[in-house]
Amino acid sequence: MITALRTSRGRGKRVTVSLNGKFAFSLEAEVAVKEELKVGQELASGQIEALARSDQFLRCHNAAAHYLGYRPRSEHEMRQRLLRRGFSGDTTEAVLKRLKEQGLVDDTAFAEFWRDNRQSFSPRSQWLTRLELRQKEVSSDIIERVVSTISDADNAYRAATSKAHRLPLSDYESFRRRLGTYLKRRGFGYGVIKETIERLWQEKGGRQE
Repeated sequence: MITALRTSRGRGKRVTVSLNGKFAFSLEAEVAVKEELKVGQELASGQIEALARSDQFLRCHNAAAHYLGYRPRSEHEMRQRLLRRGFSGDTTEAVLKRLKEQGLVDDTAFAEFWRDNRQSFSPRSQWLTRLELRQKEVSSDIIERVVSTISDADNAYRAATSKAHRLPLSDYESFRRRLGTYLKRRGFGYGVIKETIERLWQEKGGRQE
């Protein structure tokens, strides 16, 4: 029998449950409210186990929501994060299923976010974007659909333009080498790099000796 229910103070509201005068377990306050727990209520062992599962699910879901607060996540990222936090495989999979039903975990939307974010703030090649998404364990068919819209020529030019502003125009070989190294780190191939460097050199009025 429940003999006491006490709500903890602080940000994480939990309710401690005493059975027959002794502390038995604690729950998220939301679970206690949803299950309408009250002093004097009798709990069978099966009910206690069900409460523990509900509490685990809610804590896992809250942890996932917090993790998503920073940026969208791939399904693989979310699974690994929750498992590292100590949640069981069954609870993690149940939460992932709920998140996918809610549209909060969606690998296609994640891949599009990743591509668009790179396009806006750190342009890079199809090849490197594809590699990054593979590391997030996004499926190959999603990667190909999303990455196929990237133009290496446009991205290389946009990436190189910001870098070229900081390079002197007095030495073409230095300009070519430094800009080429920069673009290579962003995954661009030799042909795209060569065309981009020549275009920017001409636009900036450089002259090869």
